[in-house]
Amino acid sequence: MYNAISWQCKRTAGICEELKENAMEGYIKRKTGLRVDAYFSGPKVKWILDNVNGARDKSEKGEVIFGTIDTWILWNLSGGKLHITDETNASRTMLYNIEKRDWDEKILDELEIPKKILPEVRSSSEIYTYIGEEKIPVASIMGDQQAALFGQTCFDMGEVESSYGVGSFFLMNTGEHMVKSKNGLLTTIAFSRNGKVDYALEGSTFVAGGLIQWLKDKLKIISD
Repeated sequence: MYNAISWQCKRTAGICEELKENAMEGYIKRKTGLRVDAYFSGPKVKWILDNVNGARDKSEKGEVIFGTIDTWILWNLSGGKLHITDETNASRTMLYNIEKRDWDEKILDELEIPKKILPEVRSSSEIYTYIGEEKIPVASIMGDQQAALFGQTCFDMGEVESSYGVGSFFLMNTGEHMVKSKNGLLTTIAFSRNGKVDYALEGSTFVAGGLIQWLKDKLKIISD
């Protein structure tokens, strides 16, 4: 086990620069809908494999597995029986081909990440397991921005939702169409259910609520 790496951590900036130097930026943008950035999981996985003692050897033997926070939670809820994620979380790793809806072999090879350490990708809405004596169903493990879009019932193409937290994220449902932005927006999976997927365009502002905390804790110009 290794400590989780926050989405805000920039330790993988050098890996991202190498991807750009190796002419992978355009390919990653086309296949994952994301720009090459330390924000996403893929470079973080490579960093762990390259820098944590024994991690790469164990990954080759299938003794190490990777997951986003939903994977970790469900692994624990299921007593280590389920190693899965859903399409919304997979689409934010910079490793998932949102056209083919599968882990992208070329990106995995470039980052030297064994496919066998990655979780199985499932839909965003199904019963994955039952927990406890009460047999409580776990029926969704969507990523936070996409869950907010779904929770606000933006099920139809053209509907939008905006979330405000540490950062701010604005999503538009584009239906079954993968819309490629010419203005810096991300293309991502909004949710998948019944074998079908809805895509979304996303605009991200990484500092929103975090700015208020900075004003309070660092500059001390507001009290609470």
